[in-house]
Amino acid sequence: MDFIINILSTPAILVGLISLIGLTLQKKPIEDIVKGTLKTIVGFLVLTAGSNFLQTGSLNDFGTIFNYAFNMQGVVPNNEAIVSLGLEKFASDTAYIMCIGMIANIVMARFSRLHYIFLTGHHTLYMACMLAVILNVGQLSGPQLWIGGGLVLGLIMVLSPAICQPTMSKITGTDELGFGHFGGVGYWFAAQIGKIFKGKSKSTEETNFPQRISFLRDTTVAIGLTMVIFFTIVTFVAVVVKDGMNDPTISAFFQGETQTHWLVWAITKGLSFAGGVYIILSGVRLIIGEIVPAFRGIAEKIVPGAKPALDCPVVFPYAPNAVLIGFLVSFVGGIVGLFILGGINKSLVPVALILPGVIPHFFCGATAGVFANAQGGLKGCLLGSFLHGLLITFLPAICMPVMGSLNFANCTFSDADFSVAGIILGNIAQFIQGGGLFVVCIVLYLIPIVYNLVAPKKK
Repeated sequence: MDFIINILSTPAILVGLISLIGLTLQKKPIEDIVKGTLKTIVGFLVLTAGSNFLQTGSLNDFGTIFNYAFNMQGVVPNNEAIVSLGLEKFASDTAYIMCIGMIANIVMARFSRLHYIFLTGHHTLYMACMLAVILNVGQLSGPQLWIGGGLVLGLIMVLSPAICQPTMSKITGTDELGFGHFGGVGYWFAAQIGKIFKGKSKSTEETNFPQRISFLRDTTVAIGLTMVIFFTIVTFVAVVVKDGMNDPTISAFFQGETQTHWLVWAITKGLSFAGGVYIILSGVRLIIGEIVPAFRGIAEKIVPGAKPALDCPVVFPYAPNAVLIGFLVSFVGGIVGLFILGGINKSLVPVALILPGVIPHFFCGATAGVFANAQGGLKGCLLGSFLHGLLITFLPAICMPVMGSLNFANCTFSDADFSVAGIILGNIAQFIQGGGLFVVCIVLYLIPIVYNLVAPKKK
């Protein structure tokens, strides 16, 4: 079981297996199967390396420096942190739910009109863990917990890509690729906001730069320069204004074999951010070039019309300017949301103060920017990303009471789908428990399948 879960939760291996199966079903020559499988795996490893480099090299440090510089205190939503707590008690339950959920996903894609195969393994693991914890509170255990959780997981694995698909098709210019990242509600929301400016604003990628600054058309240069400026300002406030060198957490950033000047550190970190994005985009291009043709074998043989639903960086190459704008504006929305929550906490009712986590605002905010831009251009990107930043601030705050009741105080999920599922299922589990909750899980799963059987299909 540990071996199987390791495979299913390792995106590179999982997607490599999908590529292998797809190419084999198409009866491709052995050399094409080996090449396609290995290039798909390498592409995901490159993408993962870029994401890890970005997080450890820039995002985490920026978040720490920013919170110190501006004296922010509260809860930072973090999927990995809360999942690590959940797995301490529900590791085996999570494993069973994940396995059953992936099977339920394939069955749902085959027998409903939601033809999506969710391939983001780590998000599948995170959602399985959350379902294990919540349904356990609803007095489910053993096979009922595994089956009920697996069915709900399989349902979410097709619903999230489905609500994103209209905009996803517009972004990629094809209907062969789905979107598999559990921030779907947030991206859909940003796209709807973007539609307000439909036909009223040029795309972020059509921005006209004066000749002297035409170098900003280069994505790597634009991202690097912008992040150097941001790192320099925030580090200046933390080190010079707040005298952060006397704080061990802050001073540790500049310690090494030799003392690093804070300005040199800021410049290096800003450019490292651009380097991480460059690596991610390279990996995405490699994956798309292999997984889409390979997946046709599965679509033709096992699940007719199936679409591979891939992780959020898959859309980054289509609108690199929107990626940067979405991140920055979503982060600003998170800061504004923090102050709004602070006002509510002081004057109305006690609420958790959700800090703007740099990692969710980058990956989710950047993706929201791409979705909003596809529908409403630059203006849509600006407003959609800002409101998305507010959304992923308020949703975790609303979800916090549920997490608190599960003994996960001061910890919550960051991406929108986790919060929405947690709020809905967490409240259902408090009122419907045991066998009744198990029946609810089965009914929810069967609704799209029954609808496909009884509702007339469009001609």
